[in-house]
Amino acid sequence: QVQLVESGGGLVQAGGSLKLSCAASTRTFSRYAMGWFRQAPGKVREFVAVNNWSADAKYYADSVKGRFTISRDNIKNTVDLQMNSLKPEDTAVYYCAASRTYAVPHLEAEFDSWGQGTQVTVSS
Repeated sequence: QVQLVESGGGLVQAGGSLKLSCAASTRTFSRYAMGWFRQAPGKVREFVAVNNWSADAKYYADSVKGRFTISRDNIKNTVDLQMNSLKPEDTAVYYCAASRTYAVPHLEAEFDSWGQGTQVTVSS
């Protein structure tokens, strides 16, 4: 298990931006693919973005392509999610997750560790 702590959530007006950060406590951070998921009330948790262990491959959900950017720093053991042009439908609890897969995972079952989540609320 990798200990993950998210930060950066909050309230923002539609069209605004937020940056989420996730700090990981592990000696092998660079060997984990890091991803972001989100869950809105009454809905299932959905994939948002993922960055592979070497940070050279990224995959985004169609709903956030062109607006969100995932990045990681294997020296600081952190992964960020820059969210621009936010919409009310982006409102959700956002979770940082780690996967030991060698590929670019995007399914919940492929991730081993999860953060506690951080609330993002976008007002209209």
